[in-house]
Amino acid sequence: MNLDSADRLGAAALVAVLALPALGALLLALLPGRLDRAARLTGTVFAAATFGLSLLLALGGNDTWFGYRPADAGAAGVRPWHDLDVAWVPGLDLRFHLGVDGVSYPLVVLTALLTLLCCGYTLWRVPAPGRGRTLVALLLVIEVGILGTFLALDLVLFFLFFEVVLLPMYAVIAIWGGERRRHAARKFALYTLFGSVLLLVGVFTVVTAAGSADLVELTGGAGLSRGTQLAAFTLLAIAFAVKSPLWPLHTWLPDAHTEAPTVGSVILAGVLLKMGTYGLIRVAVGVAPEGARWAAPVLGILAVAAIIVGSLVCLAQSDLKRLIAYSSVGHMGFVLLGIATLTVTGIQAALIGNIAHGVITGLLFFLAGAIKDRVHTGALAELGGLRDSAPRLAGLLGFAAIASLGLPGLAGFWGEAFAVVAAVQVGGALWTTLGVLAALGGALTAAYLLRLLRRVTHGSASPAVLTLTPKLAGAELVAWGPLVLLALAIGLAPNLVLGVAEGPVRALLEAIR
Repeated sequence: MNLDSADRLGAAALVAVLALPALGALLLALLPGRLDRAARLTGTVFAAATFGLSLLLALGGNDTWFGYRPADAGAAGVRPWHDLDVAWVPGLDLRFHLGVDGVSYPLVVLTALLTLLCCGYTLWRVPAPGRGRTLVALLLVIEVGILGTFLALDLVLFFLFFEVVLLPMYAVIAIWGGERRRHAARKFALYTLFGSVLLLVGVFTVVTAAGSADLVELTGGAGLSRGTQLAAFTLLAIAFAVKSPLWPLHTWLPDAHTEAPTVGSVILAGVLLKMGTYGLIRVAVGVAPEGARWAAPVLGILAVAAIIVGSLVCLAQSDLKRLIAYSSVGHMGFVLLGIATLTVTGIQAALIGNIAHGVITGLLFFLAGAIKDRVHTGALAELGGLRDSAPRLAGLLGFAAIASLGLPGLAGFWGEAFAVVAAVQVGGALWTTLGVLAALGGALTAAYLLRLLRRVTHGSASPAVLTLTPKLAGAELVAWGPLVLLALAIGLAPNLVLGVAEGPVRALLEAIR
């Protein structure tokens, strides 16, 4: 490829965003165990550099998907904001193709931010003292896999990055988790491996039929028959549903969240789940649009079922982390509903819903971890009266809860409200009914989160809460502060996400018509 200086800088930035955490993980693995704290600090520095570089990826960006407008679909020279496309395995016609646009950019920044906050958090609290070096190294490897998934524009490369996350996340849960950590880790691995097999078969189906693995060329279903698209979409959608996870393939999530250490839960909820919904938009819908249109009603029904069932299960939960985990099922249901509409409003709702969920639920798991670390239990019945013993902690939990229930002015509102609007706009008895039921599910979301606050922050202080340390550590405030500010900023200025995604989404939908 002939690249000008701006192109070379953009390509270098894409490589550096992946190389920095990879080098950081390698360096930490080589450091001796006695330098545990120094290793954690080194890992945090690498995470900070990666976050800073991720912000710079917006420079030189434009507001069209892969650099083209709808009228240019199929034209040569289709490019993202920044693009790197070099031969990788010439004998198999595989290319190392990376790129970033308005759909992937917010997720890249969110991934880098949450990884930085989690690495920084380990400087203050490590689940197993003396092994923090290994934990931070694994977090950096997970970051490489997630960032690579969001940046990959080659299907085979996408699959490889998608799979990088499995083993290190298994280790984080199995080594640093709670009492039933090994059971939770095995369940996570088995479900994820099942999804991986389906994803591999789906990728093989697409690449074999189309003769190309390039996502730019494949967008719109080019070279794929209707039958191939239906088969490919079914395989890909189920695979991504496992990762998201979407009901009824969600049962690994509550166990994984409940047993994972705080930083593991934050990464799981904040960005790992988004790999599935991002893949559904970028790969499944983009590559097999006829399959997406064919399956849209089924996806809509499953989405609303997830919203209702997830909310009802949350109403019956008695453990704080398990309740927050099940809430993700409902929130991902709203994301799926937006995607299923295959409209600009719906896809935009799904994208901002993804970001809002990552910010708010990441904050909720940080707070749940802080509470559990102080009182040594997550049982709601033993957490009453938190506002009297630790008013600041209770206030932050209240803020995160009302942000999660979708209060207007906070980040959680936009995705859920406009997923419902998009369903109603599609029209017809089915979609109108789905929109109404989703709205009722939103009311149930408010019910279980207000119940959470009543059980944890109100009432008389329980014996366990009376003994907790109310003071918040500086490291905790540093980790939580950016998420609080983002929940406010996105709620008041949703264009921070929607502005960069509008052009790409419109062009994507035009390309798949």
